[in-house]
Amino acid sequence: MPQDARPEVVIGVDIGTTSTKAVAYDTQGRHLAAHSVGYPLDEPEPGYAEQDPQLILDAVLESVRTVVAELAEPVAGLSFSTAMHSLIGLDADGNPLTPSVTWADSRSARQAERLRSVPSGLALHRRTGTPVHPMAPLPKLLWFAEQEPKLFESVAHWVGIKDWVLLRLCEALVTDHSVASATGLMDIFKLEWDTEALAIAGITEEQLPQLVGTTAVLPGLTPQAAAATGLPPRTPVVVGAGDGPLANLGLGAVHPGMVACSIGTSGAMRVMVERPSVDPLGGVFCYALTEDRWVVGGAINNGGIVLQWAGDALAPDLGEHSEAELVRLAARAPVGSGGLIMLPYLLSERAPHWSALPRGAYVGLTSGHRREHLVRAALEGVCQQLALVLSSVRSAGNEVREIRASGGFARSGLWRQMLADVLGVPVSFPAGHEGSSFGAALLGMQALGLIGSIDLAADLVHIEETVRPDPAAAATYATLLPLFAELYDALVPTFTSLRRLAPGLPPEPIPTPPPM
Repeated sequence: MPQDARPEVVIGVDIGTTSTKAVAYDTQGRHLAAHSVGYPLDEPEPGYAEQDPQLILDAVLESVRTVVAELAEPVAGLSFSTAMHSLIGLDADGNPLTPSVTWADSRSARQAERLRSVPSGLALHRRTGTPVHPMAPLPKLLWFAEQEPKLFESVAHWVGIKDWVLLRLCEALVTDHSVASATGLMDIFKLEWDTEALAIAGITEEQLPQLVGTTAVLPGLTPQAAAATGLPPRTPVVVGAGDGPLANLGLGAVHPGMVACSIGTSGAMRVMVERPSVDPLGGVFCYALTEDRWVVGGAINNGGIVLQWAGDALAPDLGEHSEAELVRLAARAPVGSGGLIMLPYLLSERAPHWSALPRGAYVGLTSGHRREHLVRAALEGVCQQLALVLSSVRSAGNEVREIRASGGFARSGLWRQMLADVLGVPVSFPAGHEGSSFGAALLGMQALGLIGSIDLAADLVHIEETVRPDPAAAATYATLLPLFAELYDALVPTFTSLRRLAPGLPPEPIPTPPPM
């Protein structure tokens, strides 16, 4: 490479719930090298879902080091994506006093419900963009203040997992506007910590990281981090953003009206907008990507995990890794599963109701239904829940012009067609890219001046297939969707009674919360 040429390779580092993946891309969007390292999600008690921050830092270092060793080209910089809503308490020296409490942790359900029940709860949602839900750091802070007061008082700083990783890599205590917009603690219109939210949480602004833009560039790695990654100490580090907004970028859904839909183990639906907004009923979140790009949408807890449950509970004879066989089984049942509806709330639910209360349910079961109907109804329920999220996105005043979908479910032709039929609009499926890690790399390229704009993403992402709704199937689902929607409200009293009775009943199995 000539001496005056600039390196054009950026490594996108995606810190996920169950693994960290580092992927190197050049400015043409070509995937050059990748490596991932997994770690456990610990559940020491029901409702807990936490991780060891040191294991995640080790995974970041190992994944980057492995990718760097595979590259022939020099690296222009690192750029980060992260699972949102995590919370870690640090001492004054930056050492963790708590595990990393993940989005899947539901121990603060009662604190969240208490806050949601007063008018200030919805006002907080509208101002901060974050639903008042146990996934978010605000209710988690309330839980620590009430349940672990001595620990709470001893914490010098409250941070997210990416914030802590960057502190260790670069000795900078910062958090980006994207991650901060998912805490329930930042005013998304002012891009400042929200005074009322901090007062409710019982913390001060000095206990939180410095707010910076997602394209902020940290000066370089510490000597220890440089040695551990194989990179030069002066390698720039771009702070990056949350994995949800970056997934939109990674799918090329960067223009207003473009929706990114993902169904992995869980799922989400997000539309890109140019300014922050939340619908009046609080059915959606609003998270930052850059100062002029935001995503409005909702996440669901129950995506591919529902198919996994169906295999374990309804078709154990098919053995492990039976997803393809289960889908073939579901295909034998008719559209609408013979009038059988499943509420797929196996792990409670998030959007658009944002409540930890609901449980799964089959409604309409008759003696004529067989397991193929039960499996298909489960898959339809996931798509119908996403349709409710899409309806809330529209209710927030957002135009929906195009939907791009990704995730493990996209390998199935049945699910592809079912999603288009239930949503009632064409759905495009991009080929190849790694979603959030590609989004992080693109954001890093813009921050480092290697590309002019992240709008380039729309041209770099190749659409593999566009699936159009089948008119007859779409009509059937349109008829069933209002029934699906009204079942939640109808069953809330039952869900409430079940939770009240739960302490006196034999314990239920502890589920494994899905990654996002």
